[in-house]
Amino acid sequence: MADTRNPLVFSVRRQEPELVAPAEPTPREIKSLSDIDDQEGLRFHIPVIQFYRRSGGTEDPAKVIKGALAKALALYYPFSGRLREGPGRKLVVDCTGEGVLFIEADADVTLEQFGPALQPPFPCLDELLFDVPGSSGVLHCPLLLIQVTRLRCGGFILALRLNHVMSDAYGLVQFMNAVAELARGEQEPSVPPVWNRELLTARDPPCVTCKHVEYDEVEDIKGTIIPLDDMAHRSFFFGPAEVSALRRYVPYHLKGQCSTFELLTACLWRCRTIALQPDPEEVMRIICIVNARSKFNPALPLGYYGNAFASPMAISTAEDLCNKPLGHALELVRKAKRDVTEEYMRSLADLMVIKGKPHFTVVRTYLVSDVTRAGFTDLDFGWGKPAYGGPAKGGVGAIPGVASFYIPFQNNRGENGRVIPFCLPSPAMDRFVKELQALLRNAPDQHCAAAEDADQATQGVNLVQSAL
Repeated sequence: MADTRNPLVFSVRRQEPELVAPAEPTPREIKSLSDIDDQEGLRFHIPVIQFYRRSGGTEDPAKVIKGALAKALALYYPFSGRLREGPGRKLVVDCTGEGVLFIEADADVTLEQFGPALQPPFPCLDELLFDVPGSSGVLHCPLLLIQVTRLRCGGFILALRLNHVMSDAYGLVQFMNAVAELARGEQEPSVPPVWNRELLTARDPPCVTCKHVEYDEVEDIKGTIIPLDDMAHRSFFFGPAEVSALRRYVPYHLKGQCSTFELLTACLWRCRTIALQPDPEEVMRIICIVNARSKFNPALPLGYYGNAFASPMAISTAEDLCNKPLGHALELVRKAKRDVTEEYMRSLADLMVIKGKPHFTVVRTYLVSDVTRAGFTDLDFGWGKPAYGGPAKGGVGAIPGVASFYIPFQNNRGENGRVIPFCLPSPAMDRFVKELQALLRNAPDQHCAAAEDADQATQGVNLVQSAL
């Protein structure tokens, strides 16, 4: 566990926030979001952060990125507009061309001072991604806020906040890659933007044909929604040793069939349930975000930057999750992912219209989203790839404390893996750590696997307690 008794503290000097408008005139029009976009569970701003080392050039990253941003907005002009809500809670983008918020800043800190392992939670995040008063609403507010903070070492931090109804992780990276390409001197982005939100609009008449238990109305009769006070934020690294140890728990009939995502998700769901100490008969839920772009025939067009994912849910009693082997949770996670098809997505859009844009069930729910392939770590604005790129913290969402992200990461030993920010009440976090370490340490010795791997895995779990 990292030593947080003396957390890093530094000051950030910000210039006045300004609106960056498209570099060229853009159409003044109304654009409808899809019926996947405007669901209640996406009506929040999601934070992302990118750390960049110093390069040999002398250009000012804030000026370069600001200029490229204006050029990109001429193509992605809906980002410069504002959201309005119509009948049936339908969200539309009023393409006003007002622009996105941009903040230029300087910090009296070096990249090295953040430590050898750049991972959430990050110190002074509120200073690196300043919440401009009046800017964080869903309606009538800027849809994107970007802050570029120059560091004393010559590196910089790009932090941004996006209204999630506009894009998912893949859509956001597509837009930011357009900014990056223009910042590097390209004349136009390699992938032209595609709006076409009607591709994920409900049918007429709408008809729900699949089960969507993630949107069932569940009453919290036991007061089990996690309170936001006394929350602990930590990150856990899963590299080759950790994954190898966990794979020893995979049932024989699933050997070679389950993905790393499925394995980690089953493990975290089980350990989290044990840590929360629910009553045995309580129903525990997990949502696995599934990118549905390839589920369509034909696939959604290259360049589509709206939300194109499903949120299938697996369900189990706490007793079964805690007492049955890990294979129980693994089977449930795999089945939930398999449920996502083109018809599932059509049915989901229809359900949103029929039920009035409901929020997913949050009672005893844990949500995981894998962004390892989204491309955050490939965003190069001319200073090379980031030292860290991805979600700024875990637990974000319309209902804070529910979500974790799987983020590509290389630890200080040069091992590639995933870092997963986690958010739990402090007592539960302590129990979670013990349970996870025991799971890794006591992995079954299958096929003469060396016990040394499990010990290395236990030591490799990288825990960082929030300094907040």
